[in-house]
Amino acid sequence: MDVAYIIDLLRKDDVTLTPGLSTREISEVEDRYDIHFPPDLRELLMNVLPIGRSFIPWRDTSPQRMGVIWERLNWPLEGMIFDVEQNMFWHSEWGNRPTDLQEAVDICKREFLRVPKLIPIYGHRYIPEQPCEEGNPVFSVYQTDIIVYGESLQEYFKQEFGEKTYEQIDFEAVKTVRFWSDLCS
Repeated sequence: MDVAYIIDLLRKDDVTLTPGLSTREISEVEDRYDIHFPPDLRELLMNVLPIGRSFIPWRDTSPQRMGVIWERLNWPLEGMIFDVEQNMFWHSEWGNRPTDLQEAVDICKREFLRVPKLIPIYGHRYIPEQPCEEGNPVFSVYQTDIIVYGESLQEYFKQEFGEKTYEQIDFEAVKTVRFWSDLCS
């Protein structure tokens, strides 16, 4: 991954950049939110921390900002629950869908805890924490309407900030991520 290239893309788009997170800050964020940054996101965040607009204010520990981060971390689950309740979403790996709606929601919540966590990057763009290796795809997540928005973190930033079109995504190069790849349309 070319961090300097990503930083240049962000600067060209007038994204506010602050100094990167220290090793200690990375550990504190991961502990606070029970997440693990994949290596490429960790590398980027240790070099520069984009803030403002729809970026995640990882360094900010004010109750309001921490609440925003928790909302963003919970967004995929909330969207999935909405689709279970309103749109009859049900993943085949969960077995037969119960007729009782609350039981279906409870199963959804339980199963969500078993899949790779999604870490917000920008807006409703997320990168899975697993596998914990460089090159995970970035997903655009809106309820269970999930699409690949970049083959990797760097390719995602090209897409998001106008260096590449959606049609140029190399879908053959996209890693399969347990559960989430099944939902991609």
